[in-house]
Amino acid sequence: MKKFLTLVCVSALGGALTLGAYNYFFEAPGIPKTIENEPQSTLFPVNFKPHLAGGTNVDFTTAANKTVHSVVHVKNTTLSKGYTSFEDLFFGRSQEREQIGTGSGVIISPDGYIITNNHVIEGAQSIEITTNDNKNFEAELIGTDPNTDIALLKIETNKTLDYTTFGDSNTAQIGEWVLAVGNPFNLTSTVTAGIISAKSRDLSGRNNQSFIQTDAAVNPGNSGGALVNINGELIGINTAISSQTGSYIGYSFAVPSNIARKVVEDIMEFGNVQNGILGVIGGELNSKNAKDFGVDQTEGFYVTDIQKGTGADSAGIQKGDIIRSIDGIKISKFSDLKGFLNTKSPEDKVEVEILRDDVPKTLVVTLEKLTTIEIPVLGTLEEPSKDALNTLDIDYGLKVSELSETHRKDWESDGIFEGSFVTEINDVKINSIRDAQRALEKYSNKVLRIALIKKNGEKVIYRYR
Repeated sequence: MKKFLTLVCVSALGGALTLGAYNYFFEAPGIPKTIENEPQSTLFPVNFKPHLAGGTNVDFTTAANKTVHSVVHVKNTTLSKGYTSFEDLFFGRSQEREQIGTGSGVIISPDGYIITNNHVIEGAQSIEITTNDNKNFEAELIGTDPNTDIALLKIETNKTLDYTTFGDSNTAQIGEWVLAVGNPFNLTSTVTAGIISAKSRDLSGRNNQSFIQTDAAVNPGNSGGALVNINGELIGINTAISSQTGSYIGYSFAVPSNIARKVVEDIMEFGNVQNGILGVIGGELNSKNAKDFGVDQTEGFYVTDIQKGTGADSAGIQKGDIIRSIDGIKISKFSDLKGFLNTKSPEDKVEVEILRDDVPKTLVVTLEKLTTIEIPVLGTLEEPSKDALNTLDIDYGLKVSELSETHRKDWESDGIFEGSFVTEINDVKINSIRDAQRALEKYSNKVLRIALIKKNGEKVIYRYR
């Protein structure tokens, strides 16, 4: 019995010593414990709040509430002729049919001015507006600018309307939260959220656009709707999507609010858009262009020539200068420059930072109005006076101020002299210099069709291949 008790005590003492040694050597404070192949839990408490850079989750409700009541449904009705049966086709009896198009618009004043896209109301015989409280109004078309795809409408009401105020699209940042508000697929008052993915985006490849790119979902029907920041300020007009299917697959594009506001102000004051020009000719810098131009900069606008008599010429900008910023806005590519100038008017003064022989300089340039344009094959066109238009009893057109020396004899032999008028280029009605620019951009600066009115009033059309 004594031997048994002795054995138990020894065993207990040995176990105690072993446990004590383990705790001392392996569980002592300050000595890390490594566990191999331990399964890791993927479950977290529902109230777990990780720290995120930028603070807590963004609240979109304020911006949404401020915007949904100012975004309207736009319905346009156009009349088109077509054949409804084989009999009509055989006898040439075309029938007029109504076609309905829909989109969105944004109320920008309490008395009923509405901004939308030009393509939403283009060709419309009538335009109907439906507000968020389901009231219908007939809208008047005040003016359009096809170059920026902006149109201005007006509805008459005794009620003070909810409206959205313009924000500064120049200060919008990549990565900033935005809301897109519109009427996709005729679903009224739809709000989607995303971030600004890029700025100064050109989709045409002709350096004539400067969109804000976002990943907020935009679909057919959103055109003309609002892109707002989290304060509910209008920073863009939703215009286009990038898609192979016709529906949203990732990115949408908006006309920056600074451009849209400038267009609206010009339409209200002048009836058309008045843009200021810098007076420089050149191209954007990248690795390839920098090598061709013989410079080591890969960002900015490289000046290859100066238009005589323009603000750039007077301010002292020279060939070989690199424009790096204007009024503090960085110029990395041509669409940056184009987008900035689209927000400015003739007689505006801007500070242009250039790099000349690797030395930075700042020059003050007064922007001027573009009043002439060079047309391939024909020559120089200029904006005419109303009296000049009335002489030929026409409402629109640009006057031929100088014929091309290379083709002068050919034109004059056909009775086209300086003082004749161009009314259409490439099937685009020419009412301004910007219309002529748009017509040339249609076919990469080529003239395929041109309509003129001779000084004796005779109308002629030329077609080129």
